[in-house]
Amino acid sequence: MWQIDQHKTWDSLCQRFEWIRVLEEIPQDPIHHAEGNVAIHTQMVLEALEGLPEYQLLDAEAKEILWASALLHDIEKASTTVIEDDGRITSKGHAKKGAQSARVILYREIPTPANIREQIVHLVRFHGLPLWIMEKPDPRKALLEASLSVNTEWLYLLAKADALGRICQDQDELLYRLEIFKEFCLENNCWGQPYPFKNGLGRFTYFHKEDSLPDYIPFETNDVFEVIMLSALPGTGKDYFLGKRLKEMPTLSLDELRRLMKVSPTDKKGNGRVVQLAKETAREFLRKKTSFVLNATNITRQMRQLWIDLFVSYGAQVRIIYLEVPCAQLFRQNSQREHALPNAVLERLVEKWEPPTDNEAHYVERHFL
Repeated sequence: MWQIDQHKTWDSLCQRFEWIRVLEEIPQDPIHHAEGNVAIHTQMVLEALEGLPEYQLLDAEAKEILWASALLHDIEKASTTVIEDDGRITSKGHAKKGAQSARVILYREIPTPANIREQIVHLVRFHGLPLWIMEKPDPRKALLEASLSVNTEWLYLLAKADALGRICQDQDELLYRLEIFKEFCLENNCWGQPYPFKNGLGRFTYFHKEDSLPDYIPFETNDVFEVIMLSALPGTGKDYFLGKRLKEMPTLSLDELRRLMKVSPTDKKGNGRVVQLAKETAREFLRKKTSFVLNATNITRQMRQLWIDLFVSYGAQVRIIYLEVPCAQLFRQNSQREHALPNAVLERLVEKWEPPTDNEAHYVERHFL
């Protein structure tokens, strides 16, 4: 069974991981964390988690996922903590940045099965959501979106341990908010499970169209066509996958356009011209309602969203096919490519990489090669 570390004593963790050691140097605001620095808080959270009766009833893998999430949940307070002019201590954005760092750690430093890794990543990302869900502009949409990526029952347990693992005056209020979150999940049929959308089109419509309801089933016309978007780090094997699975479909390849235009992958200005030509070519397919494959890395949500907005504006349905290989295999395969990227460039891409979530497109397939 996967474990983040066999030796779970704090001294052992500090000896092995630099990102744990630095937490002892990071202060916290005494109003919300009178216990002291982030390392003290993290240890208290781990102790609180292990003491929860609900945690003790989980199977071994679920316990390991939650324990690792608690260990990692505040790691980017190290980079986001600032002392404001009024003396207050804040760490804005630490959950989002911490999720990205957790993904890199669990891919590169501690090889972790993708399904376990992404559950931990999203627990870190959303660990504050149960406390603040009702302050979101659309609490229901925020909840249903999170439920597609994270087990909400585990999220509740992590947030409960986070609230118990501190010294503060408003702890009872925090625990009350968590019970509201639990009831909200139960009311919306997503307690410990993803919200059961009727189909991919209905799910996509709910997240991408204002005033849409989650149970709405859109009318499908006869002229529906599909654009397939590949998403994978360079060196994963996109071309090989295409040749095996999708060789009959027209393909728009950004790598081929770069080579034709003699543009380096690291040339930002040149790549702007490549993307512009790719969009013009895509529009030719879209105007004819011709299904095709977009062969590009598309490793961040922002990159994918720009393309998806274009495809949907022409009435296409979008299927993301996500490919992944283990880190060591990725760097080995990249080095064997005719047009290999420098390792430093590939490292930077790994640090930016965001696998797609189910609410981004009409359909998302995942292949671990």
